[in-house]
Parts: sequence; structure tokens; C-alpha cells
Amino acid sequence: MKNYDDVSKAGYLIIIGASQFLIFWKVAEFLRPEYSVSQDVISALGVGENAFIFNASVMILGLLGILASYYILKYDKVLAVLLALSSIGAVGVGLFPMDNPLPHFISALLAFLFAGLATLYSARLDKSMLRILWVILGITSLSALMLFITDNYLGLGRGGMERLIVYPPLIWLLVFGRGLIEEK
Repeated sequence: MKNYDDVSKAGYLIIIGASQFLIFWKVAEFLRPEYSVSQDVISALGVGENAFIFNASVMILGLLGILASYYILKYDKVLAVLLALSSIGAVGVGLFPMDNPLPHFISALLAFLFAGLATLYSARLDKSMLRILWVILGITSLSALMLFITDNYLGLGRGGMERLIVYPPLIWLLVFGRGLIEEK
């Protein structure tokens, strides 16, 4: 029963982390009227006026993800490591905003790459038809990351392409987290 309790705790932590991040990310956007979701990267919200909203929220996402990865260890070690690395990256994004270019880049790359890999990897663990969605979301995120790194935005703008990296793993966190709560 302890393993189930740990996995369930991980699910709650993941859902809380992803939910609060989505909410406060949007709040930070709303508070910056000149911000363009198409042209501006998400981390631009981490500098300037009201930066604390984004930075605190992404660090909370990361810290809860790190804690969740601890609880997931007994469930699946590979998933725990992928989630932990992505979460460490998220904490780094909040600690090192864009005005600290090298640590910010490394942190964002950790967050993006390992979130996409965790999403894709989780298809191996899920016995439901949602595993097909995990593959689609993981491939979408990782493909968008490659396009973003090579400055191929496909008409979406830099901010739009970055959102194709970030939204799929966030969707996964919310739905997969719920599945962990129900895991028996």
C-alpha cells in the first residue's frame, strides 16, 4: 500500500505544480499588455515588472516536480530521473532569468528536453489508450524543441514555437498526474 500512497502523492504534487504554473504564467502575461505570445518567449515574463510571478511559479513547478520524482522512484526509476531533471531545469529557469543567459539556457534546455522525454517515455508505463496521446505529445514537444533551436518557427513566431514545446508536457502532467492518483 505504501507504494500506492507514494504514487498518489506524486500525482497530486504534479497536478498542483502544473496547475499553478499555468494560472500564474497567464496572470504574468495579462499583466504585461505589450507581451506577444507569438513573438516573445515565455521566459521574457521572468524579467522586468512582475517578474516574481513567473519566476516563483516556475520554481514551484520545479520543486513540486522534484518532490514528485522522489515519490515516483519505486514506481519507475527512469520516469523519476526524467521528471527530476526536467524539474531541476524549471527551478533553474526561475533562479536564472533571461538576463543570466548561459545558466538560463542550460536550465531551459534541461526543462524542455527532459519534459518531452518524460512525456514520451510514459507511454511505456500506461496501459490505457492514453499512451498514444503521450507519444503524440512527446514527439510534438521534442520536434518543436528541435525546430526552436534551429530557428524554424513555421510561421508561429519564436513564442508560438516555444509554446509547442511547453504545452504538451503540461497537458501530460495534468492528465498523467491524475492517472497516478488512481493507480492501484
